[in-house]
Amino acid sequence: MKYLSFILLVAFLAVSCTSSHSFSEEETKLIMSADSLTPMRVYKITNKQDSVLLRTKSKAIKADPTDPVIKHFVSRLYATVRDSMSLGVGIAAPQVGVLKQIIWVQRFDKENIPFEVYLNPKITRYSKRKQTVKEGCLSIPNRSDVLNCRSNQIDIEYDTMDNEHKKETVEKFTAVIFQHEIDHLSGILYLDHLEKEIQDANNASE
Repeated sequence: MKYLSFILLVAFLAVSCTSSHSFSEEETKLIMSADSLTPMRVYKITNKQDSVLLRTKSKAIKADPTDPVIKHFVSRLYATVRDSMSLGVGIAAPQVGVLKQIIWVQRFDKENIPFEVYLNPKITRYSKRKQTVKEGCLSIPNRSDVLNCRSNQIDIEYDTMDNEHKKETVEKFTAVIFQHEIDHLSGILYLDHLEKEIQDANNASE
């Protein structure tokens, strides 16, 4: 264990010198505190400090394929969403305490429903047609709710790990995952949409 800690410390010092500084020093320490296969702690709204961070907007990240910190973080973020304690269909960087625009999404619209990582994702168009779907969140323990406000189809733009900028159209349940995870990057939780739906329904009945 001491040897592993020494190796991680050496790796941290190395990447601190070579990193593009896309991550803060505190974020880099958090990311490099364990190997790339070790899940990170998921932040919960039931914790006051966690909740403050989850409500904070994330910053864009430089898509640098030579940056070892980004590679390490992307691997740990994937390990987190696939961890038996989580088993989510998507995750955003703020959910593990890193305020950068990075998400993983499970692509139910592709063969073998692979997980894919996206940097600086943005939704450029929402369809007027909505869909009703049950949502949960790794950061909101022991709860799920039905939302009626998610667009059935969206247009997205994003950067890849190879620093390519891409655009595509996504629909149905995969579009819901993108909307949910991209919301996290703006400090928005699905509960915010639920509260608005309830408020709108109450206003309509008055």
